Amino acid sequence: MLIRVAVAPSGFKESLSAQSAAEAIATGVRRVLPDAEIDLIPLVDGGEGTAEAMAAASGGRLVRLRATGPTGEPVPTHFALLGDGETAVVEMAAVAGLSLVPRELRDPGATTTRGVGELIRAALDTGARRILVGCGDSGTSDGGAGALQALGARLLDADGRELPHGGRELHRLDRIDAAGLDARLAATSIRVACNPFNVLCGERGVARVFGPQKGATPAQVEQLAGNLEHWAAVLTRDLRVRTDLRTGTGTGASGGLGAGLAALGAELLPRFEVLLDDMDLDDRLARADLVITAEGALDHQTVRGKVPAEVARRAKRYGRPVLALAGTIGEGARQVYSAGVDAYGSILPAPMSLTEALGRGGEFLTDAAERSLRMILIGTRLSSRESRQTAVSVSGTQRPSSVR
Repeated sequence: MLIRVAVAPSGFKESLSAQSAAEAIATGVRRVLPDAEIDLIPLVDGGEGTAEAMAAASGGRLVRLRATGPTGEPVPTHFALLGDGETAVVEMAAVAGLSLVPRELRDPGATTTRGVGELIRAALDTGARRILVGCGDSGTSDGGAGALQALGARLLDADGRELPHGGRELHRLDRIDAAGLDARLAATSIRVACNPFNVLCGERGVARVFGPQKGATPAQVEQLAGNLEHWAAVLTRDLRVRTDLRTGTGTGASGGLGAGLAALGAELLPRFEVLLDDMDLDDRLARADLVITAEGALDHQTVRGKVPAEVARRAKRYGRPVLALAGTIGEGARQVYSAGVDAYGSILPAPMSLTEALGRGGEFLTDAAERSLRMILIGTRLSSRESRQTAVSVSGTQRPSSVR
C-alpha cells in the first residue's frame, strides 16, 4: 500500500534551515519506508530562511548587500524580490538575528535593528511598492528604534543629541523628529508577518518573555521593559499613533520591531496568514496519511503561534495523525497535544554540548525520524494483528440453533 507522508517542519535556529530539516526527516522516513510518497513542505515563520524560501517559491531572486548588523558592525545580508516584480521581502533575522550576535556579545540592551531599516530603504530603491517584513529569530530588543533611525527619524535626548543604538538608551529619549523620514514610505504598503501573541509591554511583554533568551540578566530585563514602555509612549505622542503600541497584536515582534514599524503605518498580521497563502498547505496535508513537523524546541510557547502547532491545527481538520520532532523538549510541551499533535519527541540521543547538538542537527533529525517511524509501524502491526484476531473470533463464534 502506498503511504503518503507530509513533512512540514520549520527551521532549527543556528542549525538547520526549514528545507534542510525537511530533507533530513525525509531521509529518515525512506530508511523505513523506501517506497513512501513524501511531500516536502518546508515552512517559514518570518525568521531565518524566509526571504530565500519566498523568492524560490515565487520565481523571484535574492538581492545581496551589506548593512549594519545587530552589534553595529556591517554584515553581509540580503532581501528578496518576488516574482511579481513589485514585492520585496525583508527578513529581519538576516540582518539583526540572534545568530549574527557572537555569544560573548549577547546583550539585547546594546543590539540594534538599524540594518532592518537599511534593507527597507534598499528595497524602496528597487522600486518595490509592497514590502513584507518577516519577524522572528531576532537578537534585538530596541523596539525598532534603529530601523526608524535608518529610515530618517531622529531620536533625540533632552539636549537635542541623537541617541546611540540599543534598547538600553531608550529611557533618555525626549522626542522624535520625523521630518526626515523617507517620503516613499507614505506610498508603500508595508506588512509585518509576526506572531500575534507577542506584545511590547506588560507582564507578557517582549523584554520579559524573550530578553533572557537573548542574554539579558533579570535586572536588564526590567530595565528594558521600562524603556520599552517609555518608547511606546513617545512614539504614540510624536508620531500621532492611534493604535495601541503597548499591548496591540504583534507589537512585541522581534524585540518590539513590530511596534516601531506600526508607528510608521505598517500593518501587523499573523505570520501564517501572510506566509502560507500561496502554499496550498491544507490540501497537501489532507492528502497525507501521516504528517511530520519539527522545530528547534517544543515548549509552552509552541502553541502560541509556532509552526508545529499551526501544522497540527490544520492537519486535524482532516483527521491526520501528527508527529512532532524537536531539538529540545521544554516546560509546557504537553500543551501541543491540545493543538493536535499526537506524539512528540526529542531528536537528541544523549546529553551533549549545545555546540555539538547544533553541528549535528541534520544527522540527529534523520535518526529520530527513522526511530519514530519504526515505533509507528510496531503500533500499526499490533493494531492489525488485534483486528485480525477479533475478526477470527467473531467469525468462529457459533450461533445458537433456532428453537423449533
